[in-house]
Amino acid sequence: MRKTKIAIIGGSGIYDIDGLVGATWTDVETPWGAPSDQVLTGTLNGVDMVFLPRHGRGHVYSPTTVPYRANIDALKRLGVTDVISVSACGSFRDEMAPGDFVIVDQFIDRTFAREKSFFATGCVAHVSVAHPTCPRLSAACVQAASDAGITVHNGGTYLAMEGPQFSSIAESKMYRESWGADVIGMTNMPEAKLAREAELCYASVAMITDYDSWHPEHGSVDITSIIATLQGNAGKARDLVGRLPALLGQDRDDCPHGCDKALEFAIMTAPDKRDPELIAKLDAIAGRVL
Repeated sequence: MRKTKIAIIGGSGIYDIDGLVGATWTDVETPWGAPSDQVLTGTLNGVDMVFLPRHGRGHVYSPTTVPYRANIDALKRLGVTDVISVSACGSFRDEMAPGDFVIVDQFIDRTFAREKSFFATGCVAHVSVAHPTCPRLSAACVQAASDAGITVHNGGTYLAMEGPQFSSIAESKMYRESWGADVIGMTNMPEAKLAREAELCYASVAMITDYDSWHPEHGSVDITSIIATLQGNAGKARDLVGRLPALLGQDRDDCPHGCDKALEFAIMTAPDKRDPELIAKLDAIAGRVL
């Protein structure tokens, strides 16, 4: 058993946690550079909580320039056990309407301009992301959303695009009809992959703001409408987050799905061939196995 420490990575419109006791903004240094912002720490209903605004307060970083490695390293360095990503998305399904939440369980990664791994030449590692989110943590998010009266869809495939532009109609129809994606966003990759490398349980709460551009009755994505829906979703998200400590509890066992043992057999580089400089940078991420 160890103490639960929940991190919320807040996307567009989510910049704090309501009711956080002892809330303090803290600088965290990482070998991968500075995180998106200071990290907010405190307790909620007796459970340690951490909040990190993905884009920085004031929305400084674009989806491409978010320092994903520094963000995940900072959370790991602070002793976080469970990471919940909260982000805006578009929908490819009529039944997944603006204002609904989707608890994502699969990804299609179409990003191409981001660093996607902590590992590289000098320390090569391969982790499985066949099941990229934690079922235990995702189930808690489903329950919290349901208890908050939010229309929530349990499971869905998130297509991560590079952005910052929204999809063309042709792209949107391809993602929906040929690829079978359910929602589209710009920020959950490589975040989910890095969380797995860091042996952190990760769940994705995707808040639908629009129907992307495929829907014949809704036309192209309108940023004004997105912002209006985003503001409503933000209140729902805060309600969901506020219910998580009671559901997850103050203490936790090892992850039954092995998220916290993802590096057990992942590192391939022989000890005498490992790059000391890279190994030093991996102290928080992979210290358990190195």
